[in-house]
Amino acid sequence: MASIDRADWHYGNDFPENLPEENGGTHIGMYLNWIIENELISEFHLIESKDGIEKVKSGKITGRDFLFDYCDGKFWNEQLNEIGLEFTESYYSSDKYFGDYNKVLANELDSIYEVNDNRQNYSLIKEKLDQRFKKWNSRKNKKFWEFWK
Repeated sequence: MASIDRADWHYGNDFPENLPEENGGTHIGMYLNWIIENELISEFHLIESKDGIEKVKSGKITGRDFLFDYCDGKFWNEQLNEIGLEFTESYYSSDKYFGDYNKVLANELDSIYEVNDNRQNYSLIKEKLDQRFKKWNSRKNKKFWEFWK
């Protein structure tokens, strides 16, 4: 298994001492929330974490809650289906997500870790994720069709 991101990777260095460690997973959780809503989660989670997925989709828990309750604070490539992994490698793993996350949610804050884990903030980053996925998907499809010309 390859780690994409882990909450515990964020606890040192510039992590503010006055914040709970869970805040090190807020950015991961918001991304996972979007992954779940867009059916890009792995078959394993669809079976083993079905109740958690339903709770995320219904808004009973956040993606960060899912990250800690169902993923032990770790985001692995095995948690994604094929399309989810391709997009994540292109977007999240290339640090484009962090740039968008910072611009959309943390621009006025001292640290990305100060972003509140709530539906309002998720809605803001979700809009950006939707745009990025649409653009990525259209490029991917264009390359596919150009290959067959």
